[in-house]
Amino acid sequence: MQYYDSGWVGVLVTVLIVAVILATIYRSTKMEGNLFIRRIAGLNAIDEAIGRATEMGRPVVMVPGIGGLDAIAVQAINIFAKVTQTAAKFATPIKLCCADAAVYAVAQETIRDVYQREGLIERFDSEAVQFVSDRQFAFAAGVAGIIRREKVAAAFFLGAFFAESLIFAESANAMGAIQVAGSTQTTQTPFFVAACDYVLIGDEFYAASAYLTRHPILVGSLIGQDYAKIFYAAVITFGCLLTSYQVAFTKKTHKRENRQWVALEAPERKTKRDTTFGYIFDVESPTEEEMKVERPQRQPNWWEQAPEAEGGN
Repeated sequence: MQYYDSGWVGVLVTVLIVAVILATIYRSTKMEGNLFIRRIAGLNAIDEAIGRATEMGRPVVMVPGIGGLDAIAVQAINIFAKVTQTAAKFATPIKLCCADAAVYAVAQETIRDVYQREGLIERFDSEAVQFVSDRQFAFAAGVAGIIRREKVAAAFFLGAFFAESLIFAESANAMGAIQVAGSTQTTQTPFFVAACDYVLIGDEFYAASAYLTRHPILVGSLIGQDYAKIFYAAVITFGCLLTSYQVAFTKKTHKRENRQWVALEAPERKTKRDTTFGYIFDVESPTEEEMKVERPQRQPNWWEQAPEAEGGN
């Protein structure tokens, strides 16, 4: 079917993209992760936010959203681990509020490990990680109460947020806290932009682990994916220009019928499907002949056979 004529192009592109990503990971490993990643203001503000909290003697609050234990929550916890690492050095108290039991368990162990690696386990507070509520607005009210009672100096809201996003942002803003926020829900990003000091937008949220840790594999995969995006953007741009030219200024002298090229009596104007990119990437439906499948006739079982007529004299 399509793979007999042009389907191999998609497979080839996929193989090349994967090869580029793997090559970039190998290069990053050789350079120990010292590849260029553009500056992300929200992540660079971590030290500033924690330094302000330390000077004021107030805690730092962190919220990984209200979702379950998924890739988004794990990414948020990884960022909070970096925040906790800096806060532990300055003995700055932290509050990590969770809305899911599984996220709470993972977050508690992650924060404990951070203090353990820094050799400051005596500074770890078992109540630093709290399970507030698994109900949306009960959780929002609980976190807002913690922000106001503790008079936090820095707030990090990273994860999946919904209608409660502006409640968190306004509560921290009322306390004069430095806020760093980021959400995978595009409908909530404008609220964070309006009320927070720094906002991670789009892929910046997923790039945070590589940006903060500089782990060679993470950095290599991040840069490799950026190369893939540049390649796709270039192909789309070139394809649009080439298709527009072929449709406007060229004509076709042959057409495909039943996967065969047939000459036309007179040249005709090309459609988008007749262009180079249309032929390569357009899926051609199988013919009726190709859809036919010959199956052997099934022999009936003995109990399905009609009984023979009994007769006698």
